[in-house]
Amino acid sequence: MKWLVLLGLVSVSECIVKIPLRRVKTMRKTLSEKNMLNNFPKEHAYRLSQISFRGSNLTIHPLRNIMDLVYLGNITIGTPPQKFQVIFDTGSADLWVPSDFCAVQACSIHARFRHLQSSTFRPTNRTFSITYGCGTVKGIVVHDTVRIGDLVSTDQLFGLSTAEYGFKRIPFDGVLGLNYPNISYSGAIPIFDKLKNEGAISEPVFAFYLSKDGQEGSVVMFGGVDHRYYKGEINWVPLIQAGNWMVHMDRISIERKVIACSGGCHVIVDTGTAFIKGPKSLVDNMQKLIGARPRGSKYCVSCSAVNILPTIIFTINRINYPVPGRAYIIKDSRGCCYTTFKENQLSPSTEIWILGEVFLRLYFSVFDRGNDRIGLARAV
Repeated sequence: MKWLVLLGLVSVSECIVKIPLRRVKTMRKTLSEKNMLNNFPKEHAYRLSQISFRGSNLTIHPLRNIMDLVYLGNITIGTPPQKFQVIFDTGSADLWVPSDFCAVQACSIHARFRHLQSSTFRPTNRTFSITYGCGTVKGIVVHDTVRIGDLVSTDQLFGLSTAEYGFKRIPFDGVLGLNYPNISYSGAIPIFDKLKNEGAISEPVFAFYLSKDGQEGSVVMFGGVDHRYYKGEINWVPLIQAGNWMVHMDRISIERKVIACSGGCHVIVDTGTAFIKGPKSLVDNMQKLIGARPRGSKYCVSCSAVNILPTIIFTINRINYPVPGRAYIIKDSRGCCYTTFKENQLSPSTEIWILGEVFLRLYFSVFDRGNDRIGLARAV
């Protein structure tokens, strides 16, 4: 399924920082205008603790919600450990961080891996290149020890970027991919697979809880599921094919009228994408049905109408997942309210949608590699 990546699936929220996920705060706009957003995580850092439950191999790793723009988690690489803030991304399979070989400005404003300071560093003669929604990363493939909380992967293959294009104004250092190994561009065994193969996690499962309304408490968990993060039962959906986090969707509807995916379609569940994306003609029709009008590259609605906008229902494996207007509308400090529906820019013959963080803030998500399925439940 690597062709999906080639066509733009690896979006990482299209580098996220230019795309607000909810009502924008004046502080956010001020930081963005002053080009300070990329420094915000470091200047306002706090300790992200890692929690392991007694009698269980479940590891719960905190993610920091930066003004609802991006969810970051700390990892360390090397001996002694060097800290990096990364996106845990189900849309890609590679781990990479900037290297001290990289001289471009995009690298200089982020944490860079100092390979000479690590006693466990080991180079290879391999290179990699990945194109995301906002730019391209190129670099070399190396070995070292990587830690996610108390999970330790020794001699882990990962990428060190030597050039980054389009990543200048982003608040994260790198990306930790959680997709299947077959879409890896570095040829490395992804860290989740390596931990799974070595028995470091009790079950081949990871899950996400993404906080909303600027609150803290977002987490990614490895080796199981903590039931405190969702309500009711987890509804399981088999993957269309092992090798990518893509499932079958029955339809998309408003007030019992099918508006897209009328004959069934494919949907990708992607923690590295901020929005809900679909084919251009269908997204344009959705904008029209909710009364959104184009304003530049965005579609806007009256802010006074947000609470009465129709709920859009995504039906997956015969289960309805409603997304109300207040969840799919963002508001900036000038009082403009925009929709979070975007063209996915994929052009295969099959209709494909992408459910990003707008959807995942409403629904706790479980990625089960052992059974090649995704679980969804209403988030607390």
